[in-house]
Amino acid sequence: MFEFENTVFIQRSPQDVFDVITNPAKAVEWQSSSEAGEWTSDSPFGVGSTWKAKIKFMGRDIESDMQITDWESPSLVSFKTLSGPIPMEATNNLEPKDNGTLLTLNGKIEFGGFFKMAEGMAGKQVVKQVENDNKTLKQLMESNQL
Repeated sequence: MFEFENTVFIQRSPQDVFDVITNPAKAVEWQSSSEAGEWTSDSPFGVGSTWKAKIKFMGRDIESDMQITDWESPSLVSFKTLSGPIPMEATNNLEPKDNGTLLTLNGKIEFGGFFKMAEGMAGKQVVKQVENDNKTLKQLMESNQL
């Protein structure tokens, strides 16, 4: 099991940040690996809601079905994969701080198959990607582009 954590401060309200990170369609705007995302369940969204994510990771196209496991707007959202080649779980904690939001992402990934053989490299890629994605999220949100 590979575990990771990343924290970023965003000069926007927790609700604004929560609204962006819980919108699968917006992922393509700030997550470099995201190619598409869409809800597969009806609103209102919360625990049990599902979405389909299409990403590119280490040169491979990956489709996964995802499910919300915890939803406490605007302070916490957790999710896990229901299907796909990379089982994972992640939690986003959002804390108000200095008129902005401290966003902390904690994740666990169980690499298998091709990715198991390259687990060290895959883990480093995840960490780098999450850091870059959170920098992009910060930049876009603070410039009101998201």
